[in-house]
Formats: sequence, C-alpha cells, structure tokens
Amino acid sequence: MMPQNLEDKPTNFIRNVINEDLSSGKHISIKTRFPPEPNGYLHIGHAKSICLNFGTAADYDGYCNLRFDDTNPAKEDIEYINSIKNDVEWLGFNWHGEVKFSSSYFNIFYKCAEELVSKGLAYVCFLSTDETREYRGTLKEPGENSPYRETSTKENLTLFRKMKAGGFKEGECVLRAKIDMSSSFMCMRDPTLYRIRFETHHQTNDDWCIYPMYDFAHCLSDAIEGITHSICTLEFQDNRRIYDWILENLDDFNTVSRPHQYEFSRLNLEYASTSKRKLKFLVDSNHVTSWNDPRMPTISGLRRRGYTAASIRDFSERIGVSKVNSLTDISILESSIRDDLNNTAPRSMAVINPVKLVIENYPNDKIELLKAPLHPQNDEMGNREIFFSNEIYIDKEDFIEVAPNNKYKRLAINKEVRLRNAYVIKATHFMADEEGQIKTVYCTYDPDTLGKNPADGRKVKGVIHFVESSKAISAEFRIYNHLFLDPNPAKFDDLSFSINPNSLEIKNGFVEPNLSEAKAEMAYQFEREGYFCRDSESEGLVFNKTVGLRDTWNQ
Repeated sequence: MMPQNLEDKPTNFIRNVINEDLSSGKHISIKTRFPPEPNGYLHIGHAKSICLNFGTAADYDGYCNLRFDDTNPAKEDIEYINSIKNDVEWLGFNWHGEVKFSSSYFNIFYKCAEELVSKGLAYVCFLSTDETREYRGTLKEPGENSPYRETSTKENLTLFRKMKAGGFKEGECVLRAKIDMSSSFMCMRDPTLYRIRFETHHQTNDDWCIYPMYDFAHCLSDAIEGITHSICTLEFQDNRRIYDWILENLDDFNTVSRPHQYEFSRLNLEYASTSKRKLKFLVDSNHVTSWNDPRMPTISGLRRRGYTAASIRDFSERIGVSKVNSLTDISILESSIRDDLNNTAPRSMAVINPVKLVIENYPNDKIELLKAPLHPQNDEMGNREIFFSNEIYIDKEDFIEVAPNNKYKRLAINKEVRLRNAYVIKATHFMADEEGQIKTVYCTYDPDTLGKNPADGRKVKGVIHFVESSKAISAEFRIYNHLFLDPNPAKFDDLSFSINPNSLEIKNGFVEPNLSEAKAEMAYQFEREGYFCRDSESEGLVFNKTVGLRDTWNQ
C-alpha cells in the first residue's frame, strides 16, 4: 500500500515502479542502498543519489543501507570512508543499522563464484590484458572465444582455488563468466569476475589476494542485503544485463523478490566536474588545495563554502529524476542556497574594498552606538549593535567624483546617500594619491536623519553600507568564480585545458565587530555584497563567499 504522505509529492518513473511492485505484492516493503566506492570524496552528483535513495526509502517507510562497495584496495582509503559517512549524516540522512561493506561478504562472493565455475558458467583465463582486448571484438564485430574457455569444470575449480591461495602472480590470470562473446553488449562478452591483487585491504587486511569485480560484487551485495530496488545512474544501464545474469544463475538468489536495477540520469552541472577521477586529478595536480576546497563541487567543498544541507536537498528535488542526460544550469543550485539563506542568514555589514570616509561635522571624540536588525523580515531574530563615528569605511565602488546621471544611487560630490541603519551624508571633496587612487572621501551628515527622512522633504535615493573605523575588524574575503572556463568541462579528458586562472580572488577589508567570533560555516548576509560564511580551516578571520544576492552568471 502506498503511504499517504506521498500524495502531495511529485512522482517519477522510479516511484511508479515501486508503487506497482507494492500493489502487485511483489514486495511488501522497500529497501534501497547508497553504495559508494571509497576512492574519493562525494560530490553534488552523489548528493542527488543520496537524496533519491534515502528519501525514497523514507517516503515508503522502508530503509536505506549505507554500503561501501570496497572491492579495489589499491584505490580505497579510510579517509574516504569517514568523509562519506560525515557527508551523508550532514545531509540529514540516517542509514539502516550498521554501515555495510561489500568486503564483509567476500566469503559469500567466493562461494558464489565457485558455484558458477561448478555449473560451467565461469572459467580461469590466462590471456593477457592486450590479448583479452583483441579477443573481445568491437561494437561492430563479435568477439572470439578465449582458448581457455573450454577448460574442464574440475580443472577450473582447481585453478580458481589456486588463485585464492596466491598460487599465481598478479595479472597472470582472471576468473571470467562464460556468457556470449558474440553479444551485442560488450559487458556480456565473458566479463571478468575476479582478479588477483596483492594489496592490503583497509577492512580485510591480507586475508585475500583475489578481489571481485564491481559488477560481480554489487549485485550480490544487493541480494544479500535484501535490497528491492537497486537505483543507479545511466552509465550502468548496459551492466544491468550482467547484474541479472549473475543473480539468475545462482540458486540462492534466483527468486521473484530478488533485486532489480533501475537507472536514472546522472547529474552534470555547469562549470563543474562530477567525475571522482577528474576531481582527484585536480587535487593531486594542485589546481585546488584539497577535496574540500570551496571551488570543488564536493559535498565537503560546498559545505565549507557555506551551502546548507537543506539547500542541497532542495536542489536535488528541483532538478527531479529522469532518464535523460542533460547539463544542469548552475543557477538552479545557487537559487536553492539563496532562497534558504534569505530566510535564515542574519544580516551584517562588511566592506570588502575599503576606502576611508571622514564626516567633518561629526564630533571627533564621539562613538555612537546604534541598533540594526539581524533580519529585516524577522523581528524575532532581534537586533545587533553597530557603531558610528566621524571616520568610517565604505566600499570604493560606492563613490565616484561625478555622478554619471540622475539615476545614480551611490555617493558622488554634492550628492546625498543614506548610510545603512544610520544617517544621510553628502560628499564634499576627496583626496587621491599620485596614481589617482581615492584614499579619503570627505562628507557632512544630517544629524536629524537617523531612522527618518530629511525634514525638508528632499528625496535620498541611494543606500550604501559602512563599518565604523575604530571598531572595525580586519578580515580576508575569498571571492569564488567558476573553477572552469567552459560550461561543460566534462568534454575535456584533461581538465587543465579549462581551468579558470581567476577562480579565486582574495580581498582584505573590514567587518562589524560582532563578527570577530563568527562560527565556521555559519551563513551571514553581508548587506549589498552577498552571502558569506567563516572558513572552517583558516586560523584568522576569513570569509568565503557562498553566493551573490542575485544571479549574475547569465548577465
């Protein structure tokens, strides 16, 4: 029976399949899994899969396993396991029971492999890698049978057990399925099931020297765990045939309720790579500082940049689930975080490109304490204290000698603007250095305009922000641009060709004193500048720009 809480949720083809399976009685409950290989950090594409698998299970009152498909010890690491667990939890999901590992099932996998050998459905092959490639054929031409394909069942069992015992050198032989070398699907041309690897495994240490291939281990792990719907991305669509073939040919798993694989389109995001291999290249080649560099599309990178778990879940829901690969507009992701932070982020003021402003008619020895709302639409958040004196910092971009037209809303000579949460000021003159760079702007203020319009009815069009100079706290601001110049970097095998040399700009300015103890990753809206959060890995006061106040990429 379909839960009542699904009635208001958008459907998709996976939910349609699940509804049919529940209605027909094929399954009485839903069991999914999120099965990453621990060979890198998770990225935004994995976040979509996490939301889909965990979210679907929750919607149907089922459960979702977190399982590590750890069958390749040469590329896996405990660091990746820990980061993946942290990412899943941070996104707001809880896995069923203990964390699962495919390596926990190695004994079962081996017995299944022996069963296939005993049935004449698998054989030990001594062809080299190059020879195997030659025998496989092409998309237009069928493959040729390996000369080892007709080895007797008894001898294959002996050879396979010798493989397990370490009796062959690495790469000397593999165990292959005996399917169909003329199949139109390359994955069915006697795929490899086991290979020899003399590597220490992060879970099983040196207990094994043969390791199952992903296609063999994955379907068996699903079956062992009682997974009902194995949800993966479209690149595994052809592999569904080997998935089904393995389970259909094993006595314990060839049941009506066995798992079935369903594929959805992977996330391809503009100006980002969602390939773990390519992301690892960026880290290893020092194009970025780490896996959690705020320019990276990894979950940890997005988190460090200031993205919230709620915004990523919302993004995953907005883009939906389909079977058509496409390039997702990055503005959708940025819209999700903007909508979230607009409601939740406290307001503050920061001057990123500072220039000093002196108010000549304000008392030299006075520092005024003013109140400003933490959120203009949420009175419950309360107020913050800001300071005001005769010397403040404003942004360089907010002053120009001569206003270009009557619509100009910033400060210019003989033009008035309001300082945010403070007074109306008028610029009178300025000082510049020998190179013409403005160093100090001189103004007067109207003392009767705190919290109200000028008494004589004159209109003040512009509002600019400021930070009082004596209380100002120095801060570093990291402004992020696209990591890649091309909107579709996936078309480059070598990402170096598309790296943006200006993906990071570092500026030094000032923030309000209340931000001196800002918590890492907590979002603030710096008024008129954008959303920022304190960097979690810097000792000083460093703020990462999360996103601007509006979409500027397409302008």
